[in-house]
Amino acid sequence: MVQLLAADGTRTPHAELDAVLEQSGLAAPERLRGYYRDMVMIRAADLEATSLQRQGQLGLWASALGQEAAQIGAGHAAREQDYLVPTYREHGVAWARGIEPWRLLELFRGISHGGWDPNELRTHPYMIVLGSQAPHAVGYAMGLQRDGVVGTGDHATDTSVLALFGDGASSEGEVAESFTFAASFQAPVVFYTQNNQWAISVPTQVQSRVPLAQRSRGWGIPSVRVDGNDVLAVLGAVRSALDSARSGHGPVFVEALTYRMAAHTTSDDASRYRPAAEEEEWAAKDPILRLRRHLEQLGAIDEDYVTRCDEEAHDLAMQLHHHIHGMEDPDPVDMFEHPYAEPHPVVEAEREEYLEYIAQFEDDADEEARA
Repeated sequence: MVQLLAADGTRTPHAELDAVLEQSGLAAPERLRGYYRDMVMIRAADLEATSLQRQGQLGLWASALGQEAAQIGAGHAAREQDYLVPTYREHGVAWARGIEPWRLLELFRGISHGGWDPNELRTHPYMIVLGSQAPHAVGYAMGLQRDGVVGTGDHATDTSVLALFGDGASSEGEVAESFTFAASFQAPVVFYTQNNQWAISVPTQVQSRVPLAQRSRGWGIPSVRVDGNDVLAVLGAVRSALDSARSGHGPVFVEALTYRMAAHTTSDDASRYRPAAEEEEWAAKDPILRLRRHLEQLGAIDEDYVTRCDEEAHDLAMQLHHHIHGMEDPDPVDMFEHPYAEPHPVVEAEREEYLEYIAQFEDDADEEARA
């Protein structure tokens, strides 16, 4: 496993990734302070979203608590023109790509289907079905080849795709099929798995008898395993993989070893299957605390900066709270608006059937009011 920052913040040299980071400027002290702020902000938004779900303001929430370095690192490793295809837990990636947290919360409230322009922000809408984003990502990457923006040597236009999914999704058939197409066509795609140790209640060692990073090698796709709680290791590994794919050298698989500190979603109770000792062990590897310790060793952070970040994070949480509480409930009839671009007779028939169904409850309410 590649690691550049130990849990105590100590920096370990790595010739290859150090060269990538130095050339890109991704590890400059001002950048590191920015990553620290990003992780603090997105954690606050994440915790507030969980609270809002408990208040009945969101239908569901999938927390990324503990995975901040794996996501902020991957999001900032991508170049502006790269296209990212996320799953439903990539809140840090969304933040790094300029997607406001309230747009994510609207999705889980049921009033939007994403709310951002994927072409403008170069980030696909969240994908809920496990593994379904992998074929889409490969297809997009193959389209880039046909557009002639791969392997030309022009760093401003050459483009790659980052396909994000979890350890559980890596067991899905769609991912295996995506490996086949990506390898056969040498598509410019990086498969990025955040191995947070649990696919709901199934541990990684049950899902795979070998490290997940080895799965792609049967297709001839090179892979690397990195410490996902180490933002520098993630930055270097993902930037290196994307640069390779963008240059026309084909797909790469990156496994980021991290931990899901919260439950799978707010409908899950992790205490029923996960030992408390394991959670305590991983809490000591907290990615935010790790980067703060490193910055302190560099003399690049002080208490004033930490306090400002905490205050900004609190303000963000309060903004989300008031934004969501101020929203009207979604109209269930809206679900018939988006299945097809044009009106479809089957959907229209289902709409009418639904309207007749809810009308009976309105009639009953009117009768009770008259009585």
